[in-house]
Amino acid sequence: MNFDWDTLRIFLATHRAGSFRAASEVLKSGHATVRRAIERLEDSLQTRVFERSGTGLRLTSAGELLLSHAERVERQTLEMERQLYGQDNIPRGRITVSIPPSFAGAFFAPILAGFAMEYPEIDVDVIATNEISDLERHEADVSIRAARRVDDNVVGRRLVDYTAAAFASPDYLQSVGTPQIGDGSNAEWLGWGDEGSWVKTTPFPNAPQRHSLFEVFMQIEAAANGMGMVWIPAFLGDADNRIVRVPGSDARQDRSLWLLLHSDLRDTARVRAFVDYFADQIAKNRRRFQS
Repeated sequence: MNFDWDTLRIFLATHRAGSFRAASEVLKSGHATVRRAIERLEDSLQTRVFERSGTGLRLTSAGELLLSHAERVERQTLEMERQLYGQDNIPRGRITVSIPPSFAGAFFAPILAGFAMEYPEIDVDVIATNEISDLERHEADVSIRAARRVDDNVVGRRLVDYTAAAFASPDYLQSVGTPQIGDGSNAEWLGWGDEGSWVKTTPFPNAPQRHSLFEVFMQIEAAANGMGMVWIPAFLGDADNRIVRVPGSDARQDRSLWLLLHSDLRDTARVRAFVDYFADQIAKNRRRFQS
């Protein structure tokens, strides 16, 4: 029976994605390649592992049995990969870092440039995503995350608490007038969704919300183009000279910046070098995040 890890990996990806085409995108492989691998697996088992329908794929009873085995093999394989990966004691090689897209530009790029100069033998693959990278499955070696709390079973370091503040373009403030603290009805917020419930916690609780832009860099671009006010991490707003803090409004504590990695990688030289360098850069600029 064809139970090699590569086949099981394709089977798991197909199950999780729900279709051959979606699995091929995850695996960065051709649609036909994925389909043929599943067909070969079914031929070797002499039974179907997926039911095909117009809405996608569903596991058969045989597929359910295979799923349990495949997930167990995946856990064992990933554990072995992490342990082998963690044997390196020289800071060189490649690491993968996931980070929210809005943090990957003006905030992260200078830190990455400094790290690259200090560690020229380490290459960094950056995944800009708002999804939480699964460190157990080695989707990333290090995850930089903005959150109030972290419940993952990983090694976590809370680097700094940061503030959020109201920003807008000077032209926008000139056109609507400076909003009054506790009111703000003459201005408009560019929204985070949630039907504007978050607005009540800001210095301008009566400013209506327009649009829903769920990423900081989108909000900054919209604010820079005079569309309204935004409530964003202050250190990101301060880095863009096209927008200013709304006069009279105070910055308020928002979330924390976390640095996360799997415990198996804590002693890997290249990962440790990155983690220590990044944490040191944040510590040196702590005031920037809390003003």
